[in-house]
Amino acid sequence: MRQKAADCIDRGIAGAEPSSKHAESKPGSSTFQAVKGKYRKPGTGCVTQINDHLWEGRYSPKVNGKRIARNIYAATEEECEEKLAELIAAMKKELAPLRAGRKAG
Repeated sequence: MRQKAADCIDRGIAGAEPSSKHAESKPGSSTFQAVKGKYRKPGTGCVTQINDHLWEGRYSPKVNGKRIARNIYAATEEECEEKLAELIAAMKKELAPLRAGRKAG
């Protein structure tokens, strides 16, 4: 009865025809496939596609309660990831004295 209701909803909303016979899933079998996560680890910045030919990498750490944002642009995602890694390393070296001075004071 549930499957019949779901088929009616699919037909009404999506206009999709339900399959003629639904496969019964066995307890031991699974069709699980890993999917790349939507979130990056903290401190790794973010990479977004602006248009077909341009990617943007952004890194914005918080220093003394304020965000310091830097952006880089590249033609491919891989190139953007490389430039972003270089940017993060350079910013960490640049901000190390500021953070150390805050902790000591």
